[in-house]
Amino acid sequence: MSADIEPMAEFRPHSSHWGVFSAAMRDGELLVRQYPGDPDPNEIIQNFPSALRHPARIAQPMVRRGWLERGPGPDRRRGRDEFVPMAWDAVLDLLGDELRRVRDRHGPDGVFGGSYGWASAGRFHHAQSQIHRFLNTALGGYVASVNSYSSAAATVIVPHILGDYEALTKHNVTWDQVATHSEVVLAFGGMALKNAMVSGGGISEHVERGAMRAARERGCDFILIGPLHSDLPEETRSEWIANIPGTDTALMLALVHTLVTDGLHDRAFIERYTVGWPVFERYLLGEADGQPKNADWAAPITGVAAEAIRALARRLHGKRVLVTVAHSLQRAEHGEQPVWMGAVLAAALGQIGLPGGGYGYALGAIGYYGRRANAVPGPTLSQGRNRHGNFIPVARIADMLLNPGAAYRYNGQTRTYPDIRLVYWAGGNPFHHHQDLNRLRQAFARVDTLVVHEQAWTATARHADIVLPATMTLEREDIGYSSHDPLMVAMHRIAEPYGEARDDHDIFAALSRRLGVEQAFTEGRNSRDWLRHLYARTQQGLRDQGLPAPDFEEFWAAGSLRLPQAPDDGGPWRAFHEDPDANPLPTASGRIEIFSETVAGFGEASCPGHPTWLPPEETPGPGTPLHLVANQPATRLHSQLDFGGHSIGSKRRGREVATMHPADAAARGIADGDVIRLSNARGACLAAVRLTTDIRPGVVQLATGAWYDPEDPEDDRPLCVHGNPNVLTRDAGTSALAQGCTGQITVVEVERFTGNLPPIRAFDPPRAG
Repeated sequence: MSADIEPMAEFRPHSSHWGVFSAAMRDGELLVRQYPGDPDPNEIIQNFPSALRHPARIAQPMVRRGWLERGPGPDRRRGRDEFVPMAWDAVLDLLGDELRRVRDRHGPDGVFGGSYGWASAGRFHHAQSQIHRFLNTALGGYVASVNSYSSAAATVIVPHILGDYEALTKHNVTWDQVATHSEVVLAFGGMALKNAMVSGGGISEHVERGAMRAARERGCDFILIGPLHSDLPEETRSEWIANIPGTDTALMLALVHTLVTDGLHDRAFIERYTVGWPVFERYLLGEADGQPKNADWAAPITGVAAEAIRALARRLHGKRVLVTVAHSLQRAEHGEQPVWMGAVLAAALGQIGLPGGGYGYALGAIGYYGRRANAVPGPTLSQGRNRHGNFIPVARIADMLLNPGAAYRYNGQTRTYPDIRLVYWAGGNPFHHHQDLNRLRQAFARVDTLVVHEQAWTATARHADIVLPATMTLEREDIGYSSHDPLMVAMHRIAEPYGEARDDHDIFAALSRRLGVEQAFTEGRNSRDWLRHLYARTQQGLRDQGLPAPDFEEFWAAGSLRLPQAPDDGGPWRAFHEDPDANPLPTASGRIEIFSETVAGFGEASCPGHPTWLPPEETPGPGTPLHLVANQPATRLHSQLDFGGHSIGSKRRGREVATMHPADAAARGIADGDVIRLSNARGACLAAVRLTTDIRPGVVQLATGAWYDPEDPEDDRPLCVHGNPNVLTRDAGTSALAQGCTGQITVVEVERFTGNLPPIRAFDPPRAG
């Protein structure tokens, strides 16, 4: 941005998941500039300028021709059909009639409220809140989803073994403590800055890089365990132990085995703060199954030398050690096990509850972890009450649609999949988050009607029957707020809506009117009225503490408000460490459960009563000799704004970039910059390739988020020409306990692509007629 144009445009404050910023329109062009108080700003905001008016945006309501001509019903033409433009009133009348039909014939159990995604950093125009409020108001409820693709296995296992998941991730070890106290950070799966750079509700200061730099300069050792060297920043000067993907539980078991057999484990901590150690120890030492879980046993499983494992364990003794386990490890088969075993390793070291030590599960996985909490409440839109109450684990949507009436296990219960007739999706893109996309296409072909609110022509929108154009965050007003960031932002409107796009709230208000529940949904408020109403909660919180509490107009004119934060006191984990009897954990025993009677009582072979090494079903072999790591992207949040300039600039020849070790590439005649074909029994995709020694041999990495782009949509298993790895990943639950997604790791073969390169059409609007 040149200096001469800044004074000619009025920059107004806004916020996003990747950072606070300000923006302005000048001569039809969007200008953005970073928040000056951010020490390490995120470049993802540079996706906005070219995305705002991109041809991929949806300009008007569209209805799939087959649905319009033949009416609701299963149809394999979804994703292959053309669309018919319609006026807003006409399409809302159609949709209102369809919602009424499904409600009256099938009730709430026939509707899936499929909002899963980050939507908006603003707390009012948060698509999940808007759609859930609408479905609760208009239909009396709906089939919901629980947990997340990011952390489902951890979210389910943690309450059984450690208690409060929120306390573990948000009220525990902070980055300030790492900078000041940690002596060793043992990072299983790393703490990649690309993940910590984003935060639900917005983030004003990215502090992770600075904290790790300060810790390292003080003498803290960072040890990265994982197949990708880039999963810790260069500032840590980390030691890298490149284990085989998915073997972290075996490595942790061997570390604890060495601590125990050398007499280096903290027996006093284990006795006072945990339950179930004797049962686990019998398994660890091999008394239960005849196989000690020692370093010699773990070496061939993990690819890490036995002596290196023993040396690492001995090095941890007597240090202030922080054990971290990345979200990525539990997005795999048996993903509950590394989460549980990480807690056992931290307990064996006796550090849990100490400043900068213990168990920092998922630290670095998202921007609001490792920060102080705000001391006053933020704005929150009530979703109302789902009186129906039925739900599925979020990653089991294809199973639900393909198998209505089938039984499945979840968290100790036997549940039944409902018979869904209408899916209403607002916020999120399942063709990014879900696995085995060819199977997902089959699943969406089974419903009567698929409704989508979208800003752009994602693959989800292309598979819909009714597509309603929604505004982008820059085209509406909101309040940006995160519970662990002190800056609340008045998100001013920067640009007019694209085409005929409307806010989700306005769409739902119009539908509520047609269904006779407008007053209950809107409470008589427009969007600006709602912002005033939601702000009042924070204003009252400030008054209750005797602090200055500007009114809404003052806040809006100022552009932001700095909020007080709670002290960095270690939260409930520090209190538990100081007195476990007075401050028990919210587990069945009040202690850390190394063996859980509750989990054991569920009788699930896929998740026993203590941490266990369970070999994965898929391993490299003939036809698929390489592990694929499908991790998070660096130049966008999930698939959001993949058509933005920053994301496009990271691609090669228009395709997503995979990384490989030079030795694996040489064996296949692949050179840096080539286009490669990745394949397995589920599907295939193309990607450009970058060769690097910062990846373990035998592993290929391809980030998620490239928009699904089938070469031939008529094919049931088409080649994705753009590089979406979820055509390859396996659609199966982590275990019968959590049923989380297993999209992080799969197996593939890779070959050099020698044919004519297919065109990329992911960002071209579908046929209209």
